[in-house]
Amino acid sequence: MAKESVKARQRKREAMVAKYAEKRAALKAAGDYETLDKLPKNASPVRLHNRCQLSGRPRGYIRYFGVSRIKFREMALEGKIPGVRKASW
Repeated sequence: MAKESVKARQRKREAMVAKYAEKRAALKAAGDYETLDKLPKNASPVRLHNRCQLSGRPRGYIRYFGVSRIKFREMALEGKIPGVRKASW
């Protein structure tokens, strides 16, 4: 489980990316890279990292569900993800 500070930092970055997305797109389209460079670093979507919404784990992330492989398995076995069940053949 990730530290709360790491998860909070990620949430802060996500909010900043959303806040500046429109402005960044306009500056990029205009080709004004000097003004674009003056925006906060965390406003860039490149600085985001996929993390599990529940545990904050950065590795083993399943995009479709937004959780790590470990949390996905736990939730699937408990029946908390509709349409997902353990395979057997």
